[in-house]
Amino acid sequence: MIRRLGTPPQTGRRYVHRAGAYAILPLQSRLLLTVQDGDIQLPGGGIDPGESPLRALHREVLEETGWRIAAPRRIGAFRRFVFMPEYDLWAEKLCHIFVARPVFQLCAPLEQDHHTLVLAPGQAVQVLGNAGDRLFVARHFKV
Repeated sequence: MIRRLGTPPQTGRRYVHRAGAYAILPLQSRLLLTVQDGDIQLPGGGIDPGESPLRALHREVLEETGWRIAAPRRIGAFRRFVFMPEYDLWAEKLCHIFVARPVFQLCAPLEQDHHTLVLAPGQAVQVLGNAGDRLFVARHFKV
């Protein structure tokens, strides 16, 4: 069973299953993050139909940060129940968490509503927008 973090599902509400791949990206002694509409997040996002989690991870990190990554390693997963306004749907998100090495920044973020942020791990744990991201960052960096 995969641990649920965050708000429990609402009784009677229908949730659409949405799997995603997200990355902890250590950059020297800090952490590369993405900001979308003021929400600080691990870079990543939805796995498209027919796409592998690793392929999605590389694509999403590039789209949200402009960075290429190497050596991704899956370290766990969690579930969360959220409303996704960009899709106008309630989702049960299955979040696969990876650690990867940022190799080089190819370009600015490709998604217009994203920008990058680099923080110390302790700061990141305080400001990340969801409990799952905070838990995995805290465990990885032992903060």
